[in-house]
Amino acid sequence: MKIREIFDTMDYGPAPESADEALAWIKQHGGQFGHYINGAFTKPGKGFDSANPATGVRLAGITEATQKDVDSAVSAARKAQPGWAGLGGPGRARFMYALARLLQKHARLFSVLETLDNGKPIRESRDLDIPLAQRHFYYHAGMAQIMDEALPGREALGVCGQIVPWNFPLLMLAWKIAPALATGNTVVLKPAEYTSLTALLFADICSQAGLPPGVVNIVTGDGTVGEMIVASEVDKIAFTGSTEVGRQIRRATAGSGKALTLELGGKSPYIVFDDADIDSAIEGLVDAIWFNQGQVCCAGSRLLLHEPIAEDFLTRLKARMAKLRLGDPLDKCIDVGAIVDPVQLERIREMVEGAGGSCFQPDLALPAQGCFYPPTLITGLAPSDPLMQEEIFGPVLVSCTFRTPDEAVALANNTRYGLAATVWSENVNLCLDIAPKLAAGVVWVNATNLFDAAAGFGGVRESGFGREGGWEGLSAYTRPVGKSAKLAPIKAHGGAGAAADPVDRTAKMYIGGKQARPDSGYSIAVHGPKGQLLGHVGQGSRKDIRNAVEAARGAGGWARSTGHLRAQILYYTAENLSARSDEFANRLNAMSGARTGRKEVDAAIDRLFTFAAWADKVDGQARGVPIRGVALAMREPVGVIGALCPDEAPLLGAVTIMGAALAMGNRVVLAAPKVSPLALTDFYQVLDTSDVPAGCVNIVTGTHADLAGPLAKHLDVDAVWSFSSSDLSGAIEAESALNLKRTWVNNGQTRDWYAQDSREWLDQATEVKTVWIPYGE
Repeated sequence: MKIREIFDTMDYGPAPESADEALAWIKQHGGQFGHYINGAFTKPGKGFDSANPATGVRLAGITEATQKDVDSAVSAARKAQPGWAGLGGPGRARFMYALARLLQKHARLFSVLETLDNGKPIRESRDLDIPLAQRHFYYHAGMAQIMDEALPGREALGVCGQIVPWNFPLLMLAWKIAPALATGNTVVLKPAEYTSLTALLFADICSQAGLPPGVVNIVTGDGTVGEMIVASEVDKIAFTGSTEVGRQIRRATAGSGKALTLELGGKSPYIVFDDADIDSAIEGLVDAIWFNQGQVCCAGSRLLLHEPIAEDFLTRLKARMAKLRLGDPLDKCIDVGAIVDPVQLERIREMVEGAGGSCFQPDLALPAQGCFYPPTLITGLAPSDPLMQEEIFGPVLVSCTFRTPDEAVALANNTRYGLAATVWSENVNLCLDIAPKLAAGVVWVNATNLFDAAAGFGGVRESGFGREGGWEGLSAYTRPVGKSAKLAPIKAHGGAGAAADPVDRTAKMYIGGKQARPDSGYSIAVHGPKGQLLGHVGQGSRKDIRNAVEAARGAGGWARSTGHLRAQILYYTAENLSARSDEFANRLNAMSGARTGRKEVDAAIDRLFTFAAWADKVDGQARGVPIRGVALAMREPVGVIGALCPDEAPLLGAVTIMGAALAMGNRVVLAAPKVSPLALTDFYQVLDTSDVPAGCVNIVTGTHADLAGPLAKHLDVDAVWSFSSSDLSGAIEAESALNLKRTWVNNGQTRDWYAQDSREWLDQATEVKTVWIPYGE
C-alpha cells in the first residue's frame, strides 16, 4: 500500500510485537514448569499444556499440584512466616521495592508473556496490567515502611492462601501478594490453570530479589488444587473468581476461623443520561465492555440509556463497533484480542444463541484460527432476561432504557451482584446524587475502569466482601495483637421456684417499634442462679425473624439520616439508660448472681456516649490516585445486621452491637442473650422513650440455635454478627453463603467487652464505596 492510499483509507497497518524474548524464557526452563516452593522450582511433573488462545499453539507444560505439593508449600510458608514478620516493616519494604523495580526492568517480558498466555491485546498488557502491578508493589512497599506507625496494635494473620483468575493473571497476583507481604504474611498462591506463566515468571524475579525462601510459594493446577489450598492449614483465603466458586469456598471455610476475602462476579450497569457527552460515553463504553474481550468482573455489560437519546446513542455505538479492530493480540493496533480458552468461547456462544432481543454484530473478519468472538450488542431485553441478570464474561453488551433517575437506579440495582457501576452526565450534581444510591463497591463518574493501589476495590451482595487496595485492603491481612481464650458455653439457669413478684413479667418481643407476641405462642421461663423465677420471654422462630427483618428493611430512612441526628438519638438513649441505671444493675445481678451489674450498666452508658461521639466523625477519604481527579472512599452502612448477643455481658454486649450499628446508619435485629434475655426486654422500654425510629432496633428472644439459621439464610439480611456462647459460628458462615452476606463471628473465642475498641466495631458496621471523579475538560 502506498502512502497516499494510507491517507485515503486511514487504515491501520500491522504493528507486531516480537514474542522472541518470552519464548526464549520459556525455552530456558525446558518448556516445562514445576512449582515454586521454598525459594526454588520443583522438578516438572504430570500436568497439562498452556496454549496461546490466539493460535492454539502450545506454549509450555504446567505441572498439576498434588496434595503433597500443597502441603509442602504451606509448610514452607509457615516456617518462613515468623522470620518474615520479624524483619519489621522497613525490612520487608526493601524486598518489596526490589520486586517493584524488577517488575519494571522486565516489563516488556511480562507484557508479551501475558498476552501470549491470556490472549488480551498487547496494548492492554503493556499500558495497564503491568504498570498497575508495579504500582501495587511500590505502594505496598511504602505501606510496609510505615505499618508500625500507621497500624499500631495490628499484626500479620500468618499464612495466606490466594487463588487468582485468568483474566488479569499478574495484576491479580499483585493485588493479593503485595498487601500480604507488606503486613508480614507469607503466601501460597495458585494461578489459573489457563494462565500460569506470568505467575511463574514472578516466582523467577522473587529469586532474583533475594526474597527469603518460603515467603512466596506458587503451585499450579486446576480447581482441585484450589480446593486443597482452601482446606489446608492457612490463616486466610483470598479468592477472585466466579460467584459460585466463592459460595463453595465460603461453605468450605465455615467455622474454621480462617479470614476470607471474596472478589466475585458482576453485572455492572453503565448509565448514560441525556445530557452526557455521547461520543465520550461511547468511547468509555468501548473500554467498559470490550476491554480484555469483556472478560472483566466489573465490565460495564448492562447499558442503561436515557430514553430521549437511546436511538441516537445506539446508532453511533454500532458505527463505533464497526471500526473496532479484532485480531492477533500481539499486534499493537488491535482493539479486541482472543477469548482465553475454547471452553469459555463456547459458553459465550451458547448464551448469545439462546438469547432473545435484537442482536447486532459488526461485519468484522475473524481470524481463521484461535478463540475469537465479535463485539456483540443485544437490545430489546426485559430486565428479568437471563442476559440482563447473569454474567456472560465475554464481549457481549446488553441494553435497555429508562425514563427517570429513580428508574435508572432501580434498574441498576435489579441484580444479585454489586461490584461496579458507571454514571455519565455533564451534571455532576446528578452523578453525585446517583452514586450513593447504587448497590456497588465502586462507582465511576464520566469514566470507567479506573484502578489504583490506593483505592479499594471490591463488591457487595453476591459480588463478594472485603476490599483489595487502599487502607481497607491492607487491614484485611492483619488482626489485633494478642490471643483470646476459648469461650465456655453458658447455660441458662434452671429452677422450679415461684416468682418473687406476683405481678406477671412475660416480656414480649420488640419489632417495628412495638411489642409483639411470639408467633410460636410459646414462652421460656427465665430463672435466677438460685432457681427463682424472674419472668418469661417468648420463644422466637423463623416467622419472628421474618417480621423483624421486614421492619428493619422498612426503616431504610435511618441510613440517609445525618450523623448529627444519629448522635443525638444515641446520646438521648444513654441519658435514659442512666436514669434507670439502678434498675438495670439490679436486674443484671438477679440474673447472674454476681455483683457486677453496676459496672456493666456504667460501661453500657459510656459505650452509647462513645458511639454517639463517633456517629458524625467516621468519614471517608480522598485517596491519592494518579489522575487529575479524586477517588472518594465513602463510608456507607452495611444495611440490616442480624446479631446474636453475648451471654457473658448481656447488656453491654447488646448495647455495643446496637450502638456501633446505629451510629453508622444500620438497622439491627438483635437475638437477645439466651441466658439473660430480660436485660434486653427491659431495654426496649428505654428505646421507646429515646426517639429511636421504629424498625431501627428489633429484639427477638429465644434460643440462639433456633434464631441463627433464619438470620443467616434471610436474603434481606446484609450481615450477621455472632457473639453467642453457643457454637454457632460454623453454621452461620455456611448458611450465609446463600447470598454471600458478610459475617463477623467469635469462633468460640472470648472477647473483652470492656476494651476500648470502637474503631473495629465501626469498620465492621460500614462498607467502603470508592467513587472516582475525574475533572477537567
